[in-house]
Amino acid sequence: MSNWFASVLTVQPEMFPGPLGMSLSGKALAERKWSLETVDMRAFSTTRYGSIDDTPAGGGPGMVMRADFVAAAVDSVARNGRPLILLSPRGVPFTQARARELAHGPGAVLVCGRYEGIDERVIEARAMQEISMGDYVLSGGELAAMALIDACVRLLPGVVGDDQSLDEESFEDGLLEYPHYTRPPSWEGRDIPSILMSGHHQRIRDWRRERAIELTKARRPDMWDAYLKRAPKTKH
Repeated sequence: MSNWFASVLTVQPEMFPGPLGMSLSGKALAERKWSLETVDMRAFSTTRYGSIDDTPAGGGPGMVMRADFVAAAVDSVARNGRPLILLSPRGVPFTQARARELAHGPGAVLVCGRYEGIDERVIEARAMQEISMGDYVLSGGELAAMALIDACVRLLPGVVGDDQSLDEESFEDGLLEYPHYTRPPSWEGRDIPSILMSGHHQRIRDWRRERAIELTKARRPDMWDAYLKRAPKTKH
């Protein structure tokens, strides 16, 4: 078994590996650079029809996943130092820094919520770390788990061929990534910026950084403010 190991607890195990079985993550999975297991939480139900949800206490719409069945599923998985993460829209926002932190560890145990959510008692009792993939709501945590795993797997050694490309991606230095161009040099009246064709490497680096700063200021002022706080003496 590879060093980085993802366990996904879900009521839809047939969704995996899904996109994780393709492209870079799929090739790395086939080469055993990481491992994946899915745990069907319905298997831990003791009800006649294998349901793991019930009506919410206090009333209200939808159903809530039961603490006892979710706990049984969680307890069946060997953690081996891996964090227990619940994909939840109310969680702490997922970031590139968090992806890198997880990629440097042994892996993760991911709990995919469904319905209206999971009984709060099991979240507290099992000390789940709640992570959000964005300010929106999905039908379940499975797609969020796939996104989290993919973000981590591509940071594992040997998964992406050019390590330098990882260093220059969006979020790695607190800025959005600069624009990219390739052949043909002119397309529909739009030319590649001449500086990129100059062969002057330092000027190219400076141009790319200036474009990254411009994009970050325009599109993510929150990131720009955070960047300035980390580097208050830098002139921009």
